Formats: sequence, C-alpha cells, structure tokens
Amino acid sequence: MLWPMFAIALGFVGVCVLAVLAARVYAEVRRLSAEVALASRRITAASGELEREAAGLARAGRDARP
Repeated sequence: MLWPMFAIALGFVGVCVLAVLAARVYAEVRRLSAEVALASRRITAASGELEREAAGLARAGRDARP
C-alpha cells in the first residue's frame, strides 16, 4: 500500500512542478510580446520619419538640379 501512495504523491508533485513551469513560461511570453509590440511601434515611427525625410531630400534634390 505504501508504494502506490508514493507513486500517486510523486505524480502529484510532478504535475505541480509542470504547472509552476507553465506559469513561468506564460509570464515570459507576456513580457516578450510586450517588448515585441514596443519594438513594432518604434519601427513604425522610424519608418514614418524616414519616409518624411526621404520626401524632403527628394524635393531638395529636385530643386537643386540645374
């Protein structure tokens, strides 16, 4: 009777460990997705700024032609 109880307890502890690890993975995925969203917003802003500057440069180049 001792061995089956020991096996059940060991299985329960294993499931608890897996639950803790799953929670840690979930937290890291949330943190990573927030960082990816922030990087995406920064890239979008930089892309818009680059387009504005490129348009200004194109106008300046067109105006400077003889």
